[in-house]
Amino acid sequence: MEGDGGKGLECQKTMDGKASEENGPVKVIPSCCLKARASAPEQEAKCHSTVVSGWFSESESRSGHNSGKQIYFNNPMWPGEAHSLKVKNILFKGKSEYQEVLVFESEAYGKVLVLDGIVQLTEKDECAYQEMIAHLPLCSIPSPKTVLVVGGGDGGVLREISRHGSVELIDICEIDNMVVDVSKKFFPELAVGFEDPRVRLHIGDAVEFLRKAPEGKYDAIIVDSSDPVGPAQELVEKPFFETIARALRPGGVLCNMAESMWLHTHLIEDMISICRETFKGSVHYAWASVPTYPRQ
Repeated sequence: MEGDGGKGLECQKTMDGKASEENGPVKVIPSCCLKARASAPEQEAKCHSTVVSGWFSESESRSGHNSGKQIYFNNPMWPGEAHSLKVKNILFKGKSEYQEVLVFESEAYGKVLVLDGIVQLTEKDECAYQEMIAHLPLCSIPSPKTVLVVGGGDGGVLREISRHGSVELIDICEIDNMVVDVSKKFFPELAVGFEDPRVRLHIGDAVEFLRKAPEGKYDAIIVDSSDPVGPAQELVEKPFFETIARALRPGGVLCNMAESMWLHTHLIEDMISICRETFKGSVHYAWASVPTYPRQ
C-alpha cells in the first residue's frame, strides 16, 4: 500500500536479534511470518488459552518478564490482540496426540470448536467460511469430478462439496481423528458431510497422503487447515504446493486457507508468489467476512 491511506494497515513487525557490530544490522521479520513464531517456544505447551471466569480469550501476546521479548500465547498471527467470547458452559475438553480440543457453548455464537486455543468455527458464522472455500474453486472449473480436502475434519467443507452433482469422489485427509469424532457428536450440522457416500475419510498426514496420490488424480484440492504455525506450518511452504501441483490434473484448481488481508499481508504475498511459481494459470486472493476470525 502506498500513500497515507495505507498507513497502519501493513503487518506489524517484530525484531529478530539486536543490532551490534558483531551481529550486523537488525533483521526485521514480519510478525505474521512463520519464522517469527513464538520467541519462547519451550513455553508453548503451557500457554494455550483457557476459559477464565466465564470467558474464552483467543491468542493474546504478552511481554516476557525480564527478557523484553514477546511471548506468544497460542499463536503469533495477531499479536497485541485478544478476542473473547462469553462462555455459557463447556461441552468437551480433551487432548489428542496432536492438539488440545475444546468445545463450548457461547453466549452469542452458539457452539464453538477450539483447537490449541484458537477458534476454528462457531455455529453462527461457519457457513461463510465453508461456502467460500468450497464453492469458489468448484464453480471456477467445469464439472469437477474428483476432490481432495486437506484438513476439514469438522465436515463443513464436505457438506458444501456434496451439493455439487458432478462430483463423483471426495477424499478427505485429516490428521486428527478426535476432531472428526468431536464434530460428529457436537456439530452434526457440519459432520453431515461425512454421510455422503462419495466421501472417503483418510486419517493421517496430508503431505504423505499427497506424495502417494496418483499424478493428476484430482480436479480440485481444498486445503482447510488450521493457522500456519506448529503442525500446519509446512502446509504453506513451497514443497507442499509442489506436491499438490503433482496431484492436480492439468486445468485443476487449488483453494487454500490464506489468513487475513488486514494482518498477514506478508504471508499472503509469500503464498501468492509461491503459487505463481508452482502452478500454471491465474492466482488470486479471495476474502469473506467471518466475525469470529480476527480481522475477517
